[in-house]
Amino acid sequence: MLHTTAANRLGRGLIAFTVAATSAIAAMSFAASPAVAGTGTTASAQTQAELGDACTSADLGKRHAFIKSAEVAPTITHFKGWYVTDGSLGSQTVETTTQTVISVSVGETASIEAGFEVEALSKAGTTAGLEVKMSYTSTDSTSKSITWDFQKPGYYGLYEGTKKVTGTYGSLNCNRVDLGDGTHALKWVEAPDSGSYTTYTTLEEGAVRCEDTVPAGSVMRKAQELLDCGTTVARTDRAAAAKAPAPVATATRHPADRLTSPAASLTCAAGYYKIGTPDQSLFWTAPGFLQGDNVQLKPSTIFSLNLDQWQMCQGPEINGIAEQVFINHSSNKCLAIAEQSAGNEGSPLVQVDCKTDDLQRFYTYRDVPGSEKVGIQNKYTGYMIGHDRHAEGQPLRQYSSGRQDGSGTYVLLKV
Repeated sequence: MLHTTAANRLGRGLIAFTVAATSAIAAMSFAASPAVAGTGTTASAQTQAELGDACTSADLGKRHAFIKSAEVAPTITHFKGWYVTDGSLGSQTVETTTQTVISVSVGETASIEAGFEVEALSKAGTTAGLEVKMSYTSTDSTSKSITWDFQKPGYYGLYEGTKKVTGTYGSLNCNRVDLGDGTHALKWVEAPDSGSYTTYTTLEEGAVRCEDTVPAGSVMRKAQELLDCGTTVARTDRAAAAKAPAPVATATRHPADRLTSPAASLTCAAGYYKIGTPDQSLFWTAPGFLQGDNVQLKPSTIFSLNLDQWQMCQGPEINGIAEQVFINHSSNKCLAIAEQSAGNEGSPLVQVDCKTDDLQRFYTYRDVPGSEKVGIQNKYTGYMIGHDRHAEGQPLRQYSSGRQDGSGTYVLLKV
């Protein structure tokens, strides 16, 4: 049930974070654009943002990734145990079977092309000290032939494998911070949204025998363990592996997780607001009758019929940042991300029937007191709201990192 109160309270302190990595991960600074393993490309340069650093009002609609945890695990994707005798030395082609399929993923995205997801994977690779895949790809799910020149008899494990990198990420958003002396400043703060990622390094293939001495923590050692050689060394290695920390869970949220608790009440501010471009020439306007669902930029006139006015209703706070629901004055429908394309870069803002759904909830990041500038982020996708160009009829869209030209900064005006 919706209740009416005075204006909402915003303000938060800075939250420290640490990067946890269970493998032998070197401590190093985040880099914006290491090389993409196996692709010959690099991530596009991005402005760096660090927790607690100063930002500007042009950054209110932007978002940057940081890594909260990372774990590296040697993983065998294809394997076959193979006996080689004195009479069968030389080159042989062996058909291996699939052991594990690894797919690159970041949070809820349907694809990884640019922006926030690439930045997150880039920083994950830097945290782990590895070159990792930074675009959508996966290891082969079918059997694979490996040709190997066998020089000695023995029991071999033929394998293809990689180092799988998993963990959790968070995002930094520009928001006002109370400095504690009656003044405020804009700083990069940890936003409520976070998620998990998976990537991996360049694939390697090879052959290993039970009696071979191989480096601990290597892909080859992992393949040797699969041979189940029965030696004391092998048993010791397997026991140590069994005691190793479990990998970070990387399961993707089920669509039902969009739904918040029905008991989560909303408190609506009195009156209505307009959301517009900083020059106040164009405003977020819900579609009129027979005009589709997309919310667009329109001039505000006496003929707008209140379609450019929104009631703001506040939900629960996370890390000092409150959820917001925007209800259109004219249609009484809620602002939302289009459900059928919610995981896509550039998915449009729409108005839909109000219900308890995180696609209809947003975080609002504000400039210092005295300024009406804001940036707005969808709760479920984590994407920032912006538009392609300053023009009447342009739809409002979501962008994983926001609009880097600052066009994702708007003004929030009380009617």
